[in-house]
Amino acid sequence: MSSRRANEPADGPRARIKQVADLLASMVAIPAALLVLAEIAVLLTGVICRFVFHAPIAWSDEVASILFLWLATLGAVLALHGSEHMRMTALTARASRSSAAVIESVSICACLAFLLIAVAPSFDYAAEEQIANMPALEISGLWRAAALPVGIVLMALFAILRLLSEVRWRHVAIGALIVIAIVSAFWLARPVFADLGRWNLLIFFVGVAAGCVFAGIPIAFAFGLGTFGYLALSTSLPLSVVVGRMDEGMSHLILLAIPLFVFLGRLIELTGMANAMIGFLAGLIGHVRGGLSYVLVAGMYLVSGISGSKAADMAALAPGLFPEMKKRGAKDGELVALLAATGAQTETVPPSLVLITIGSVTGVSISALFTGGLLPALLLGLMLCAVVAFRARNEDHGKAVRAPLRQVARALVIALPALALPFVIRAAVVEGVATATEVSTLGIVYTIVAGTLIYRRFEWRELMPMLVGTATLSGAILFIIGTATAMAWALTQSGFSNSLAAAMSTMPGGVPAFMAVSVLMFVILGSVLEGIPAIVLFGPLLFPIARQLGIHEVHYTMVVILSMGLGLFAPPLGVGYYSACAIARVNPDAGLRPIIGYLVALLLGTIMIAVVPWLSTGFL
Repeated sequence: MSSRRANEPADGPRARIKQVADLLASMVAIPAALLVLAEIAVLLTGVICRFVFHAPIAWSDEVASILFLWLATLGAVLALHGSEHMRMTALTARASRSSAAVIESVSICACLAFLLIAVAPSFDYAAEEQIANMPALEISGLWRAAALPVGIVLMALFAILRLLSEVRWRHVAIGALIVIAIVSAFWLARPVFADLGRWNLLIFFVGVAAGCVFAGIPIAFAFGLGTFGYLALSTSLPLSVVVGRMDEGMSHLILLAIPLFVFLGRLIELTGMANAMIGFLAGLIGHVRGGLSYVLVAGMYLVSGISGSKAADMAALAPGLFPEMKKRGAKDGELVALLAATGAQTETVPPSLVLITIGSVTGVSISALFTGGLLPALLLGLMLCAVVAFRARNEDHGKAVRAPLRQVARALVIALPALALPFVIRAAVVEGVATATEVSTLGIVYTIVAGTLIYRRFEWRELMPMLVGTATLSGAILFIIGTATAMAWALTQSGFSNSLAAAMSTMPGGVPAFMAVSVLMFVILGSVLEGIPAIVLFGPLLFPIARQLGIHEVHYTMVVILSMGLGLFAPPLGVGYYSACAIARVNPDAGLRPIIGYLVALLLGTIMIAVVPWLSTGFL
C-alpha cells in the first residue's frame, strides 16, 4: 500500500504528459492518413491517364515522391509514439521487471541519441537540396527534403515525451546516464579509431549496430547509430551523406507499394474477402482428416497473395479457423506451429513486401519475381501438407461433416471475387497495365467495390484508423530501409563489399558452396534482423556475386527469401514465431516441439529449390 501511494504523485504528471503526447500524435496522424489517400489518388490517376487515355502525366512521379517521403517520415513518427518500430526482444524479454524498465529507458535514450545526432545533418541535407529544382514541377527540392528534418525533430520530441510519460524518472536517469557514458567514451576514443582501419567495421557494424539490436533497441535506430558512429569517428565524410542515403532508401518509388499493399491487406480483412475464401476452402476439404490444417496452408497461400503483410495474413486466418480446429481436438502448440510455418512458406507469394524490397535494392524485375515466387511457395505448402497428413493419420475426425455440394458451390460463388484478386494483381503487372507500385491502387479500388457492392461489409468509419495504421506500419518499415541503405552504403565505401565479393566468389565448391553459405547466412539474418533489413543490407553485396557465378537472379532471390523466412519464424529468436503466438493467443513454449517437424519440411523444400533452379525460373 505504501509503495502505491509513493508512486501516486508521479502518476499525475506522467498522465498529463501522456495526454499531450497522444494529442500531438493525433495531429500528426491526420496528415499521415491524408498522405496515404493522396498517394492512392495520384497513382490511380497516373494509371488511368496512361492506360486509358494514352496521355501519361509528366509530374506524377515527382508528386508521388514528395508525398511518399513525407508519408514515410510521419509514419515513422507515429511508430515511435506507439512503440511499433521493429526490435528484437527475445533476449530482453527474459529480464526482471526492474531490469526491463532500465532496458526500456536505455532503448528510448539510444533512439533519442541517434535523433539528436541526426538533426544537424538533416538540416544540412535539406539546405543542399534547396538549390536543386525538380524538373517537371519546377519547384525546389526542399519541398520533399524538408520531410527528413521535420520527421527527425518530431521523433526526438516524441522520444522525450515517451521517456517522461512511460518510464519512471529514476529509470530515465539511469538510462540517460548509461547512453551518455557510452557515447562520451566513443567520442573520447576518436583518435584511436582513426588508426584502426578495417577493425572499425567490426567495432561499429558488429559491436555497435548488432549490440544495439540484441539490447532491444529498435533495428532502424541501431543501424543508424552504427553508421553515424563509423562515419563520425573513423572517417572525414560529412554526416549529411548518411541522411542523403536514408532519403534514397526511403523514397524509392518502387517502395511506394509497401503502404499501398499494407492498406490493401487491411481492406481485405475489413470487407470479409479473406473469410469468404476460407469459408469455401473449409467447405471443400474441411471434412477430411486434418482438413482444417490443409485449409490453413491453402488459405495463407491465397491471403498472402493479396495483403503482402504477414501479420495481417495470420490475423485474417487464425480467428476464423482455430476455434473449430480446437473443437476437433487440435492442441494449441500444433496450431501456432502450423500458423508460423505457413507464414514462412508464403514469403515468396506476390505481392510480398520482401519481393518488392529486393527488387528495389537489387534491380531484379519485380514482374519476374511475382511470377517466380508462386511455385516455390506451392512446393513448400505441399511439404507442410505432408507433415500434416503424417500427424493426422490417427486423428479422430468424427465431428467433421462433409458439406453438401450445393453449399460448397454457393461458397465458391461467394468467394470468387476474393479468389480472383491475386490473379488480377499479378496479371496487371505481368501484362504491363500497371507497375508493381501502381497495381496496388487497382487492387484497392477492386476491393472497395467488391466490399461495398458484393460483400456489403465496408465500414466507412473504419477508414481513418486503417489509414493511420497503414502510415504507422509503413513508416516503421521504411525507416529501417532508410538506415539500412545508409549502412550498406558505408560498408560499400569502406571496401568491405569488395572483400566479401572476392572471398565468396573464390570459395571452394563453386555454386553449391555459395548457395549453402547463403542459405545458412540468411537463416541467421532472418532470425535476428527480419527479412527487409537483412535484404537491404546484404542484397546489394551478394547479388552481384550470384550473377558472377551464373546463378539466375530470380532463383537466388527465392532461395534467399525462403531462407530468411525460415529464420524469421523459427524459435527461439524468430520474431515471426512470437507474432504468430500473439495472434493465436498461445504460450510460445507450447509450439516449440510441434514446430520442429514443420521447420525440417521447410528446410528440405528450400534445399530442393536451391538445387533445382527450374522451380523458380520455369515459368519466366
